[in-house]
Amino acid sequence: MNMINLTIDGIPVSVPAGTTVLEAAKAAGIRIPTLCYLSGINEIGACRMCVVDTGARALSAACVMPVSEGMKVKTNTPAIREARRINLELMLSNHDKKCLSCVRSTNCELQALCHEYGVGDENRYEGAVTPHDIDEVSPSIVRNNLKCVLCRRCVAVCNNIQNVGVIGPVKRGFNTSIECAWGESLAEAPCINCGQCIAVCPTGALTEKDDTARVFEALSAPDKYVVVQPAPAVRAALGEEFGLPMGTSVTGKMACALRRMGFDKVFDTDFAADLTIMEEANELVDRVTNGGVLPMITSCSPGWIKYCETYYPDFIPNLSTCKSPHEMEGAMIKTYFAEKEGIDPQNIVVVSVMPCTAKKFECQRPELGHEGLRDVDIVITTRELARMIKQCGIDFANLPDEDFDKLLGESTGAGVIFGATGGVMEAALRTAYEVVTGETLEDVNFQQVRGLVGVKEATLNLKGLEVNVAVAHSTGIASYLLDQVREGKKNYTFIEVMGCPGGCVNGGGQPIVSPEQREKTDPRVLRAKALYDEDAGKAIRKSHENPEIKRIYAEFLGKPNSHKAHELLHTSYTQREQYK
Repeated sequence: MNMINLTIDGIPVSVPAGTTVLEAAKAAGIRIPTLCYLSGINEIGACRMCVVDTGARALSAACVMPVSEGMKVKTNTPAIREARRINLELMLSNHDKKCLSCVRSTNCELQALCHEYGVGDENRYEGAVTPHDIDEVSPSIVRNNLKCVLCRRCVAVCNNIQNVGVIGPVKRGFNTSIECAWGESLAEAPCINCGQCIAVCPTGALTEKDDTARVFEALSAPDKYVVVQPAPAVRAALGEEFGLPMGTSVTGKMACALRRMGFDKVFDTDFAADLTIMEEANELVDRVTNGGVLPMITSCSPGWIKYCETYYPDFIPNLSTCKSPHEMEGAMIKTYFAEKEGIDPQNIVVVSVMPCTAKKFECQRPELGHEGLRDVDIVITTRELARMIKQCGIDFANLPDEDFDKLLGESTGAGVIFGATGGVMEAALRTAYEVVTGETLEDVNFQQVRGLVGVKEATLNLKGLEVNVAVAHSTGIASYLLDQVREGKKNYTFIEVMGCPGGCVNGGGQPIVSPEQREKTDPRVLRAKALYDEDAGKAIRKSHENPEIKRIYAEFLGKPNSHKAHELLHTSYTQREQYK
């Protein structure tokens, strides 16, 4: 390997040829500030915050400047500090500086850099401001270009990772802005609502649609019975909003906090994950044994579902007809639970706490309801729940652990791993194995489908029945996999797709993690570990062994894929136009 020798702030550094100055500085333990930079995704030198002195006539952007033999780099001279201050002031001159009302306040990279470089309210470059309307038509995402710094991270993630590409820069110079084609709103564009653009935005230019006021209103309504259900991935990330280490499971504290907030019942979406497995595993067995459409593809991720409906409609028949877990839970709350408790379902408000912004879109789908009622009424993200807990004055980190309410709150280890890529597949295989073979599965850990490899593949032999499975995470990787299937290069029985990289643990509604933090610790790994650890600690780890699942079939649904189960727990899909 050809090594390059240079000095950075007088420190000798030796790095492989092709390394950038920014990467070399990191290797030497020297921090260079960045704003637009996103390792491996967005390395374009747009913000100019990472400028350094390499001896050239002008300062260079470290993120795109390759090292050269004998280079002498300075990262912290008066001229460099002044250049960074000027760049910040120029950004602020065309920025909506309403920090107190911004949900990203204290967690904004632009704000942090301004503090670091002493840039305050006074600005040498005050003047004209590019006018923008706030795009808040989407049920999931609010786009406020008044806070945009044109870093293009959102563009890179939408295009390069998710393979959606509905936003990009338009116009030139001072009038440049990030827009959808033809000036459409995100609601009109073929956006899949995944929220990965929010997760990488350094400011408040992209945020989730805030539904916390609707939840508070429901909680204060005397005639409403308000039921809440948190998704598996929420418990692996919520603690980060309260200073707990990344990857801390806060299941018990979360249940306690929700109860103290005033919810009438605190159920668990993990229960419905087990219910989903019962329906999905049996649907798979039926397709395999009776000549159904294969490969069957999971339907838990609403961002993926909308992506398939929009960009791969020929695969709609392959989608499992199962509703996503929180929609199943909502359907059971407004039928089985309502009947058991003698509550008019018209008075029940179901609130889902999700790691996902696409769930806000999903709950409004007309297919997901029964007898004129939506299965789920309101979806809030992990971030929104954290804000609500803080507004309620709850000392989350010191709460005791409490259990979920019974009837729709008991779950197995198979339910909790739904939040990690490969988790749905693994949970389904645990049940499908025993359904097909009639034998007890002793080792329930399917390591072949775990981890962050782009496409994970495995072949299982179930008493002579060969099952080829694949797991993909992010719609970009899913598109690659579907192209392979479409071209006949791959042949699978069952495919799991999660719309976000790493699965729900890295959903668009999870706590924001800065690029600097992501380079030190991968939230996808630590949050997934929290779920797998919880799975390992469960007494029951197979969905079909959940006592509450057995009870709901015995008392209400009959059997998996029964007529009643199909009426309440299954759905249909719609081909969508890419552009209207």
